[in-house]
Amino acid sequence: MAASASSSPGLLRVTKGDFDGFFGLFVDNLLQLLLIYHLCPVLCGMTPGEVTSKILPGAAVSILVGNFFYAWQAWRLAKREGRDDVTAMPYGINTVSLFAYIVFIMAPIYRQTGDASLAWKAGLFACFISGVMEFIGAAFGRALRAHAPRAALLSSLAGIAVTFIAMGFVFQLFAMPSVGVLPMLLILFCYAAKLKLPLGLPAGFVAVVLGTGLAWLLRARGLAPDWSSPSVEPIGFHVPHWSGGDLFGFLFSEVGWSYMAVIFPMGLFNIIGSLQCLESAEAAGDKYDTAPSLVANGVGSIVSACLGSPFATTLYIGHPGWKAMGARWGYSWMNGTVICVLAVLGAAGHVLQVVPLEATLGILLWIGIVMTAQAFQASPKPHALAVAMGLIPSLAAWLLVQIETTLRVAGTSLAGTADKFAPNLYVYGVIALSQGFLITSVIYPAVMAFVIDRKFQAAAMWLLVASFFSSVGLIHSYKLTPAGVENHFAWFTAAPEFTIGYAAGAVLLKVMAVVAVKGAEEVETRGE
Repeated sequence: MAASASSSPGLLRVTKGDFDGFFGLFVDNLLQLLLIYHLCPVLCGMTPGEVTSKILPGAAVSILVGNFFYAWQAWRLAKREGRDDVTAMPYGINTVSLFAYIVFIMAPIYRQTGDASLAWKAGLFACFISGVMEFIGAAFGRALRAHAPRAALLSSLAGIAVTFIAMGFVFQLFAMPSVGVLPMLLILFCYAAKLKLPLGLPAGFVAVVLGTGLAWLLRARGLAPDWSSPSVEPIGFHVPHWSGGDLFGFLFSEVGWSYMAVIFPMGLFNIIGSLQCLESAEAAGDKYDTAPSLVANGVGSIVSACLGSPFATTLYIGHPGWKAMGARWGYSWMNGTVICVLAVLGAAGHVLQVVPLEATLGILLWIGIVMTAQAFQASPKPHALAVAMGLIPSLAAWLLVQIETTLRVAGTSLAGTADKFAPNLYVYGVIALSQGFLITSVIYPAVMAFVIDRKFQAAAMWLLVASFFSSVGLIHSYKLTPAGVENHFAWFTAAPEFTIGYAAGAVLLKVMAVVAVKGAEEVETRGE
C-alpha cells in the first residue's frame, strides 16, 4: 500500500499485524534466553546468578539495539518509497551459533579445566570473532556464495539442525510426553499446513500456553514432575557490565584460537545466512541495502561480546512470513524492548518456574526439520546426493558427544576405553570425522556437487583445500587425553593420512577432467 512520504507513519506506529508478529518473534527470542539460562549451568558450570548478571544483560542490549536498528531501517525504507507495508527484518540470537559455541567450545573447555570463567571467556572470544567476520562480511560473503554450491552451504547447517538442535531436545521432549507431545504436534500441524488459528494467534505462542497449562494441571494431580528450580535468582535490576578486559586479554590466548575450526565456519554461515535473508526480503518486496544490514549484524555480536554475552546475533529467516502476517516495523522494536526488560530484570529463570522447557521444544524440533528439508529443497535436485553426504560429519560429531557423555556418566573416558570399542564401533573413525566437522560438512557436498556436474577441476580444488586443512589440523586431527578429545594443530603434519588421501583424490579428479575433455572431443569428432 502506498503512502506519501510526507504522511508516512511514524517509527513507533504499531499495527494489528505487528502484534501478531511480535508474539511470534518474542517466543523465538524468549526461547533463546531460556536455553542460555538452562544450558550454561548444566554444560558450562556457571551458576544461575552468573548467567542472570553476566550474560543475559549483554544479550539484552544487543537484541534491543539490533531490533531498533532494523525497525528504523524498515521505517526509513517506507518513508523513502512512500509505502506503509514495509516489514522489518526479524533479528535475534543465532540459534545455531548458540548450540555450536556451547557444545563445541564452552562445554569442552569446562570439562577439561573445570573453569567456568575460562569457558565463558572462550565464548566471548567466539562471539567477538564472529561479529568481526560479519562486520567485514559484505566484502567476501558474496564471493563465497559464488564459488560454493548451495548444497555445500545448506547441508552443514542441516546437519547441526537435525542433530544438535532437533535430536537432543526431542529426547527431552519425549521423556515428558504428557507436557511436550501435544504442543509439538500443534506446532508441526499448524506450520506444516500453514494453518491460521482463531483470532490470528501465533501457533508457537498457543503451543507454549497449551503446554504450560497441561503441565500445571497434571502437576496439580500428581501426574507430572515439578520442573521448577529452587536456585532461581530473585527479580532484580542487572546492568550490563563491560567485559572488554576479559575479552581482549583472551585474544592473546591460544585457547580461543584453537577452536577456529568451529568459529570460522560459523562466522561464514552467519554471513551467508544474512545475505540469503536479505535476498528473501527483496523477493517479498522489501529491498534493503546489504552493507548496513551486515554491519549492524556484526556490531550486534561485537556489542554482545563486549558486554558479557558469548552468543552472536543474526538476521532470522522468515521475513516473508512476518510480512504475510501483516507485521511492519513495530513488531521489531516491541520485541527488542520486551526481551530487554525481561533479561535486565533477570526474569528468564522465573519464566522457567512457570513454563516448563518441554512446552517450548516443539519449536526447536520444527526449526531442525525445516532447516534439514530446506537443504534438499533449495538445492538443485541432482545435488540431493551431495546434501546427504554433507550430513555425515555432523552425525559423527553428535555420536561422539553421546559416547563421551555416556562414558562420563559411567565414571570413565575415551582415553581408557577407546581400544575396547572395535570392531563393534570404530571410535577412532568417529573422532577423526567429527574433528572440524563444520568444515568437512561444507567440503564434502561441494566436491560431490561439482563431481555430479562433471566440473572435476573445481572439485579437485576443494579437495586440495581439504588436504591443506588436514595438514594443519583444522580437520581430522586430534589428541586423546584423560580430559577427552582435544584439537591438535601442527604445520603440515597434523593428519598425514588424510592430507595424502585428499591430495591423491585431487590428482584423480584432475585425471578425470582430462579424460572427460578427451571423451567429449572424440564424440564431437565422430559427430562431424
